[in-house]
Amino acid sequence: MEQESLPTGDRPEAADPELPGPFTVGRYAKVLQTELRKRARVLLIGEVTGARRSRTQAYFELRDGEGAVPCSIWLNELERLDLPEGALRDGVEVVVAGGPDYYPGGGQASPSFSFRATHVRLAGEGDLMARLAALRRQLEAEGLFELQAKLHRPRLPRTIGVVTAETGAARRDLLAGLERRGWRGTVIWGFAPVQDRRAAPRITAAIQDLAARPEVEVVVVTRGGGSLADLWAFCDETLCRTVAMLRVPVVSAVGHERDSTLIDDVAAVACSTPTHAAEAAVPTDCREARLSLTRCAASLERAGRGAVGVRARHLAVLARGPTRALQRERGALNQLTREIRAAAERGVRDRGEHQRRIALVVLRRAARRALEGTQQAGADIRRRGRALERSAQTALRQRRKALERTRVALRAHDPQRTLERGYARAESEDGEPVTSAAAARMAARLRLRFADGGVTASIEEGEGGDG
Repeated sequence: MEQESLPTGDRPEAADPELPGPFTVGRYAKVLQTELRKRARVLLIGEVTGARRSRTQAYFELRDGEGAVPCSIWLNELERLDLPEGALRDGVEVVVAGGPDYYPGGGQASPSFSFRATHVRLAGEGDLMARLAALRRQLEAEGLFELQAKLHRPRLPRTIGVVTAETGAARRDLLAGLERRGWRGTVIWGFAPVQDRRAAPRITAAIQDLAARPEVEVVVVTRGGGSLADLWAFCDETLCRTVAMLRVPVVSAVGHERDSTLIDDVAAVACSTPTHAAEAAVPTDCREARLSLTRCAASLERAGRGAVGVRARHLAVLARGPTRALQRERGALNQLTREIRAAAERGVRDRGEHQRRIALVVLRRAARRALEGTQQAGADIRRRGRALERSAQTALRQRRKALERTRVALRAHDPQRTLERGYARAESEDGEPVTSAAAARMAARLRLRFADGGVTASIEEGEGGDG
């Protein structure tokens, strides 16, 4: 600070020889006032707090997130300004023109420092946009816009943290959006004011509290639309830095589609409405997923039933194969038996006829010889004829016995013979053989075939599962 030459006066011997003075308080206060009033006039922008009036002046503090400056303005100057009635009140964003001032006080009045305002106007969109653009450039240069975008967002979170006002349409719209998606998870609320000078710290604290809970997988920050001044709490630098550094993805749904706040830039996803935020927080449409799963399950069930039916028919065909093969072999065996029997009978007949013809020839020859020979020769011929006949009969009996043994052997392999020994054959109603107790229980009704006929039987379950 430049110093004005002041009368030195008498200096006590104990004064520091390197410092000027001592000066009287009144003179020093006037010099301080003069020096401060020489400072360049500037424009300040901030939020009004502690607004009050005296008979001659209006007093207030101008605050932002980094500091505060006491301000004052003469009432006559304030009344000349084109401000609405009651515009200078707590919570209003204003632009103030003026410079530093110092009131030296007096014997009964306390000294004070203030920013002497000569002009006050309500902050316009242009002022706030300029501040927002500068802060946006700063955060983007630090790389804070990319941190949240790199976080993994679950497709179907179980727990969602929501920061919003306790009452308001945004809360209802978000719940309606989650309900439309069929989501049945848990919502943990972090209620905070969303529009005043205390909103930003409260919102920051609520987000931090939700992110600190291990079960929270995504945090949604939402409120309804409004002017940039109304949404200014969501452009707070501390809030945006906190969101950017969180380990939990944050979904921002502040304002409407035309609104743009700084939290939208640092969040993992920026949404235009709370309904859109519900879709971003729960990317999977649970209702549609349930319908898709139902359709897939039904299709799988139909495919399974079809496959079971195809396999059952194939197994049924395979099950009938041995029966058909047995029937073919049985028919072939019966045909062979009939052919053997017929061939044997034809052979016996042919051989008997042949023997008879031989005997007839012999007899005829013997007769001729008897006619030509003696009676003794005739007797010999008859003996030979009888011997040949006995031989033929013996051979015939042996052939018949061989055929009988063959017939007995064949009949021993005939299923009908098995039935004659007291066994019964179980068949289903369509004539297929039933070979197991499980198949009998499934058929419920059976036909039992005996040697002399068949009967119908019903299967009844007894105690212990035995039929």
